[in-house]
Order: sequence, then C-alpha cells, then structure tokens
Amino acid sequence: MSSPETFLGIARGFMESRVLLTAVELDLFSLLADGPLTADQVCARARLDLRAATMVLDALAAMGLLSKSAAGYQATPDSGALLAASAPGSVLPMAQHVAHLWERWSRLTEIVQHGVTSATGPAPRSDAALRAFIGAMHVIGAPQADSVIASIELDRVASVIDVGGASGTYTMAFLRRRADLRATLFDLPPVVELARERLTEAGLLDRVTLAPGDFYADELPSGHDLAWVSAIIHQNSLEQNVELYGRVLRALRPGGRIVVRDHIMSPDRTAPRPGAMFAINMLVATPGGGTYTEEEVADGLRAAGFHGVRLLQPDQRMNGLIEATRP
Repeated sequence: MSSPETFLGIARGFMESRVLLTAVELDLFSLLADGPLTADQVCARARLDLRAATMVLDALAAMGLLSKSAAGYQATPDSGALLAASAPGSVLPMAQHVAHLWERWSRLTEIVQHGVTSATGPAPRSDAALRAFIGAMHVIGAPQADSVIASIELDRVASVIDVGGASGTYTMAFLRRRADLRATLFDLPPVVELARERLTEAGLLDRVTLAPGDFYADELPSGHDLAWVSAIIHQNSLEQNVELYGRVLRALRPGGRIVVRDHIMSPDRTAPRPGAMFAINMLVATPGGGTYTEEEVADGLRAAGFHGVRLLQPDQRMNGLIEATRP
C-alpha cells in the first residue's frame, strides 16, 4: 500500500520544478557557468532581491544543480553543460519553453471545470525565441532520429517530404540512410531559413528542396514516395488531422506512404505515461489537441483516403510510428 508520503510527494513535486524554472527564467546557470559568484554578485548582475535570491540559490545547491563554497555559487558540470546558454548541447530554450507553460498549467482546474481554454494554437515567437526553440528541438531529437528512421523501409523510396520539418533533424536522418535519397522540407518561412542554415552546415542542402508554407492552409509539394509527419498531430483536433492527412495524400505518388510519429496511446489512454501527461499539455495549450490512440490515428488516415494502416513501432517517448499507403 502506498504511504501518505507517496501522495504528498507527488503533490509537492511542483516545488523543485518551480525553483528550477525560476532559475531558467533568470538565466542563472549561464551567469554561474564560468566561475563562482557570491549572492551579492549574482544580485548585482541580474538585478535581484538579495534575500529572495539567496534562498533560491541555496535551494538550487540543495537540489545538486549548483555547488556552494566560500567563493560563492557555481553551476555544476551537468547543469552548466545543459542549462547555460553558451553550451553546445544546451536545452535551456526548451526549459524556458516549459517555464512559459507554467501559467497555462496553473489554469488546469478552471479548464476542467468549464471545458474552455483561451489558447488559439501555438503562441507566436520572436525571431530569437523561434531560433532558440527550433534549435532545442534539434538537440532533443537528434540523438534518436537515426534509430527512429531505421524502423522505416526505404528500399523503393526516392523522394521524402518532411512535413513541418523544423530545422531538418529528421530530414538529415533520412538522407544519412541513403546517399541517393532526396527530400523536401516543408515548414513556415522563418523555420525554413533555419533549416537552410543547418542543412548547409551538414553539407546536405544540395539534396533538399526547401518549401515554405503553412500546412494548415497550403497544399504540399507533390510527387513524393514517402511523407514524414513528425510530432504534429498532437497539436490538432481529430478533424484537423483528417484535413492534414488529405493534404499529405495529395502530395504522394500512388503507392506512396505516410509515416506518422507521435505519442500513440493504449486503447484506455493510460499508457505510455508521458503520452497521458502530454495530453494535458495540449489541453491547456491548444483549442483541440491531444494524444491519440492507434485506432483514432488509423481512422483518420482511412477517412483521408489511405489504406493498409499498420503500427510500425509502439510508443514509449513520442516515438510511436504508424504507416499507411496511398492507393
């Protein structure tokens, strides 16, 4: 039997999260990445209240995210490598994105009571914030991209369209699989320019057609053997996804395939656990998004005109894959 402390531990879980998110919003790990600073020095540089900042710094040290010595506070090797802005593999932008979700999640009780959210879709971002967010998605996606793409049969594929392809994380994984493969990356105009930079740096731009557009409003470039729809359907309602699948269908040659990557939930929607939590994220952040079962995804694909729907890979961490074929 679970103890009272088990449930109270879950209830108090927000406390350490809030301390970390405050440190992320104030960019304390960047400030403390290069050497120790006293609380007075931190407050002078970041314009903080000394009493409050000292408590937060001490809490971060207690959590093992900062070290504290006579010289002051300093980021640990791990927190400096992952949460300082200058670190090559920094996930700071994604942590800042999580901090932005705090207010929306704080309205969860109200949303459950009244069934409404003021969210109208993904929030607009400044150029700097967009660059940071897209870069962070690459940092998170890159380690698993090759293994995910390895689950897809590419023997008869000459052309892939990456729908909402961001900066090209999965486009590059496809191109690494086959030297003769070509790809089209479709995303919003500012994102396409970020993809241009990354693909140029990787030496792969000559094998990619960059296609700016909005998959909610625009038709996709046609003539492809495979369409990759990665981490998109959760932000849409079921009806929006049928519309999206229809656009994808028209972008494929007869016999072409769509592969959807996302959380794919169990029939009772309780597994995988990260998918159930992510559904709440969509509840508070979008007007109609959620995470969907294999049957729901399959029904939407069939409604759009696909057949031969099958599960390629069960979901554990938003790596579920479902494939279908255009007749």
